[in-house]
Amino acid sequence: MTGKRFTFEFMPAARPLLLLWGVTAASAYVEVTETELRARFGFLSMATPLSNVAGAEETGPYKVYRALGPRLSLTDKGATFGTSTRGVCIRFHDPVRVLFPSAIHPGLTVTVADRPGLVAALQQQGQHSSAG
Repeated sequence: MTGKRFTFEFMPAARPLLLLWGVTAASAYVEVTETELRARFGFLSMATPLSNVAGAEETGPYKVYRALGPRLSLTDKGATFGTSTRGVCIRFHDPVRVLFPSAIHPGLTVTVADRPGLVAALQQQGQHSSAG
């Protein structure tokens, strides 16, 4: 497997706001490869080994004002790349750098269109990486 790309689900009214962060359909995606999880959200990006993914589950719906753009959760210090009101929360064994060079986050929520597909891909790849 070379990898699977998951595109973000965009609320139409949010597109102009998201341009502030350089977020377009072409610059917002999540990729799961045989060894790595990558996410790009306009000017922001992150990458971590699949072995660092502790779990993933569908979440939402979120309030619109808490869902759009790059966000930091004050509750759990997780990061969000948000374009709609439903997503996938990905938890990490070791925190990763996402929003700021000096900040690390224990999780990342991404509002991809194929939420069940992303969860399944992370579970499948996690099983392969732990088996061998």
